Amino acid sequence: MGRPVHPGRSAQAVRPGRRGPAEQLIDQYAPNIKKALDGNPDFKAMATAPDGKIYGMPQWVDCYHCSYQGKLWMNSAWLKKLGLEQPKTTEDMRTVLRAFKTQDPNGNGKADEIPISANVRDSLIPYFMNAFIYDPQGTSGNNNSTLVLKDGKIDLQANKDGWREGLTYLNSLYKEGLIDKGAFTQNSDALQQQGDNAGTVVLGSATVLHPGIFVTIGSPDGRDKQYDAVPPLTGPNGSAFTGYNFPSVPGATFVLTSKATQEEQIQAIKMLDYIFTPEGEINGMFGTEGKTWAKPKAGEVALDQSMKPLYRQIPTKAGATPPNASWGPLAQYNNTADFRAAESISTDLYAQSGYERRLFEATKLYDGKEDKAQVYPYWKVWIDPSLGTEVATLQTNIENYVQQNALQFITGSKDISKDWDAYVKGLEGLGLKRYLEIQQTAYDKVPK
Repeated sequence: MGRPVHPGRSAQAVRPGRRGPAEQLIDQYAPNIKKALDGNPDFKAMATAPDGKIYGMPQWVDCYHCSYQGKLWMNSAWLKKLGLEQPKTTEDMRTVLRAFKTQDPNGNGKADEIPISANVRDSLIPYFMNAFIYDPQGTSGNNNSTLVLKDGKIDLQANKDGWREGLTYLNSLYKEGLIDKGAFTQNSDALQQQGDNAGTVVLGSATVLHPGIFVTIGSPDGRDKQYDAVPPLTGPNGSAFTGYNFPSVPGATFVLTSKATQEEQIQAIKMLDYIFTPEGEINGMFGTEGKTWAKPKAGEVALDQSMKPLYRQIPTKAGATPPNASWGPLAQYNNTADFRAAESISTDLYAQSGYERRLFEATKLYDGKEDKAQVYPYWKVWIDPSLGTEVATLQTNIENYVQQNALQFITGSKDISKDWDAYVKGLEGLGLKRYLEIQQTAYDKVPK
């Protein structure tokens, strides 16, 4: 079974097989799965269908740095050379980007600097929009929905005045040539070519989940060490938000069909139960002890330095093909915060072996800056299966429309002062009212 479209999930994805719900097998043969579900209400809510039964198992990935995806990474070496500090406000950002464009921070005597860039997956919009209005968008496949919760009511941010102000600001940066023209159309490979530009560093900043998306970590010239995370900007009305992005993806990825015999079902659930143990998670995620992972040596420290380290990864040598020894992310069924925090990680933030700690520390700059009251818990929401096709069509049309118009307003192919009202009416014409009604009905059924 594939992963349903967000936000909300269609109950069509969890029809029971002839042999009954999965929780019967879990109760009898999977004590580790049962313990994980009973100890984690959000995980249990993800796994439980509206009828209160479990028909398949979703994956749980408690990735701290993935929970705040709308980050911006900026070249600190350039800031230092130009005598500038990290920007704190939207106008500070304009000043810094202008300096990156005009003051030759890479020192090659050419106007080849790219002040800021992005790619189609790692959108530039959320980081900046949150200085004007709370924007829950993220990256890594969660860069479309602008649904929020306001006093118990589901609403859309993309037709509000704050959204308009954010687009107006981005358009002003774009008109000055401060935003790379390819930021909204290029793929991740093209962005990395900018970050890894042969010879001279040309990329000043990028809005991505982590810097490895745009520059090779462990670069021979050490350029990857130049980039640091910039905390949320404060906008003209005092907003300084960041989006919260639930790190686990709803939808069962482990299911048993009616074709499986009783013995096959038992063995399959026992295998999954093993993955729910620390040993099973390590072997599933990383492969063979001594080849791709090892037990920590004396003196090594865990990501959470108050914990005893449990494992460390053995990095693949430069230029070598990674061994096909593990399931990798496919084994992330019980990837809890404690499990991740027990990995042995170097205390050198800028070493390859300290990269996870670098991301962990950077995320602290964003943690807590989300507007908790407006976070829509889509991972708990199940859409009535009879409305599955309708809501999928509405969602696709509305989200595509929002994204397409945002790019047109930013790049100037539409004039926000003249075309905004027509844009808002266009949303209404796509069935926004009906879409919000469906989401509201589904949300109202979520146990509070």
